[in-house]
Amino acid sequence: MSVNTQDMEIVHRAFRRESRLLVELVAAVAPGDTARAKVIADHFRIYRTGLHNHHEGEDELLWPPLLSRVDLGADIVLRMEAQHERVAATLTRLDAAVPAWEATAGADERDTLVAALTEHRAVLLEHLDDEETTLLPLAAEHVTEQEWASLGDHMVTNTPKLTLLTLFGAVLEDANPAERAIVLGGLPAPVRVIWHVIGRPRYARHIRRARG
Repeated sequence: MSVNTQDMEIVHRAFRRESRLLVELVAAVAPGDTARAKVIADHFRIYRTGLHNHHEGEDELLWPPLLSRVDLGADIVLRMEAQHERVAATLTRLDAAVPAWEATAGADERDTLVAALTEHRAVLLEHLDDEETTLLPLAAEHVTEQEWASLGDHMVTNTPKLTLLTLFGAVLEDANPAERAIVLGGLPAPVRVIWHVIGRPRYARHIRRARG
C-alpha cells in the first residue's frame, strides 16, 4: 500500500488559518456590537462542524484499521486519539464561551473567548503538526485507497450541504494549482460544476462578511 495523504495536509492548512483568524476576528469586535458578534459566532460554528467531522472520521475510520495492522506504530495512533480528546475538550469550552459572548458582545466575554480560542489553537496545532509528521506516513503504508477515501465520504455524508460548500472553499483558499487539482480531481464532474457555479461565489460572499 502507498496512499497519497497530501489532501489531509491541505485540509489542515485551512484549520490552521481559520483557528488563527478566529482569535483575531473576535478580538477586533467592539464591545456591544452584537450584530458583528453573531457573524463571527456563525463562522465559528461552521469551523467547528468541519473540525468535529474531520476528527470523527479519523476516530471511526482511520484509527481502527491502523491499530489492527501496526505494531511499533501503535503508540502513534494512541497519541492521536489522546490529542483528539484534548482538542474536543477545548471545543467544549468554546461551546460555552461563544454563545455567552454572542449574546452581549461584552468585553469580559470577548476576552474569555479570545483566551479559549487561543488555547484551542495551541492544542490543535500541536496535534496537526504531530499528525503530519508521524501519523500520515504510517497511514500511507497501512491503509487502502478505499479506506482513505472513506474519510472524505464521511465528511460529505455528515455535513449540511451549504456548510460543506463553505468548508470546501476554506480548503481551496490557500491551495496552489497542483493542490487544487488534487482536491477537485477527487470530485465527480457534477459536483465540480456545483462548486464553480454555486459554491465559489457563495464562499466569497461568506468570507467578505466574516472577515469584514
